[in-house]
Amino acid sequence: MDFQLAAKDTHSRARAGTLTTAHGEIQTPIFMPVGTVGSVKAVPQVQIKEEIKAQIILGNTYHLYLRPGTDILEQAGGLHRFMNWDRPILTDSGGYQVFSLSGNRKLSEEGALFQSHIDGSRHLFSPEKVMDIQRKIGADIIMAFDECPPYPSDFAYAKKSMELTHRWLARCVQHLSGTECPYGYEQALFPIVQGSTYRDLRKASSEFVASMECDGNAIGGLSVGEPEETMYEMAALCCDILPEDKPRYLMGVGTPWNILENIALGVDMFDCVMPTRNGRNGMLFTTKGVINIRNKKWENDFSPIDEGLDCATSNCYTKAYLRHLFVADELLALNIASVQNLSFYLHLVAEARKHILQGDFKSWKDNMIPQLKQRL
Repeated sequence: MDFQLAAKDTHSRARAGTLTTAHGEIQTPIFMPVGTVGSVKAVPQVQIKEEIKAQIILGNTYHLYLRPGTDILEQAGGLHRFMNWDRPILTDSGGYQVFSLSGNRKLSEEGALFQSHIDGSRHLFSPEKVMDIQRKIGADIIMAFDECPPYPSDFAYAKKSMELTHRWLARCVQHLSGTECPYGYEQALFPIVQGSTYRDLRKASSEFVASMECDGNAIGGLSVGEPEETMYEMAALCCDILPEDKPRYLMGVGTPWNILENIALGVDMFDCVMPTRNGRNGMLFTTKGVINIRNKKWENDFSPIDEGLDCATSNCYTKAYLRHLFVADELLALNIASVQNLSFYLHLVAEARKHILQGDFKSWKDNMIPQLKQRL
C-alpha cells in the first residue's frame, strides 16, 4: 500500500492524498459506505459503484466470521469475489461489535470470549485469530484487534483497556509477519488509537501506535456518546502525533458536519452507518440541508430529491414520490433514500478534496456547515 499527499490546506490541517491498494486507488479525503455482512443495506453493488461512486467499502470481521463463515469466503476466493466488488475493501476487526455485546462477552489477556448474537454459540477472538480471519476475508486494509471502552469510562478502566489494546496490537503485528494473504496480494494493517477522552491516554496511545510504523493508523473509541467538541479535541490531539505520511482513519464518524470538521483536523478516511440507517428511517441528507421526507409538507412537492447531486436516483424521483413510498411502506423507499444519502456523503468529501486542492477549503467548510445543518 502506498499513500501520497497531493496538497495541504494553508488555513487548516486538511489534506488531499492518494491511497493505492491492490484493488485500486482511493482519493482522500474519503467516506466509506458500511457493508457489514458483505452488503451495503438496501443498495446493490452496481449502484454503489456507478451511481454513488464509492471508491472503497467496509466489511466486518465479527459478522462475516459468524455468517457466511471463512470456509465459504475462502471457497469463493475472498470477499471481493463473493460479493462481486473489484474495488478496495476495509474490514473492521470486530472489536466494536464484541464491545457492544456487553454482558455476553468476557475479556482476558488471551482475547475476547463472546456469545454469538445469531445462535448463542461461544467463540474466542484472540489477536491472532482475528488476523487469520481477515487474511481469509481478503480485505485490502485490515484492522488490529482492540477493545473499544464505553463512554464514559473512568481513568483506571480506560488506561487498562488501552494497555490491553497495545499488547494485542503487538501480537497482531507479530502474527501477520508470519502469514500471507491466501489470494496473493498485500494487505495493509491499521492499528487503532484508544484512550477514551483522556488527553494523556490518547497521547500515549497515539505515540505507541505511531511507533509500530504500520501502513496507516486509525482513531477509535470516539462518536460513542461524548460531546462533539470532545470528539474534535481528541481527534486533533491524535492527528498531531500520528505520522503525516500515513493515512488517518477516524472510525464510525459521523454527520456531514462532523466529517468536514475532522477533515480540517487532518483526518483522511471516514465510515458511518448514519447515511443508510437514517435514510431507511426517512431522514435525507441533501446539498441544501436535512429533510424528514415523511413530513406532510413534501406530499405535493414534485421537485427532484436533490438536484445538487450528479446522481440519477436523486434527480429522477421527486420528493412527493419518495414520501409516498415511505408512507406506503414500499421497499423501494429504502433504496432511494440510502442511495441519496450515500451519494451526498461521497459528493461532500469529493468537494472537500476539490477545495483543498484549490486552496480555499477552510472558508468553503465554514460556509457549508450551517447549510448542512439546516432543517428543511
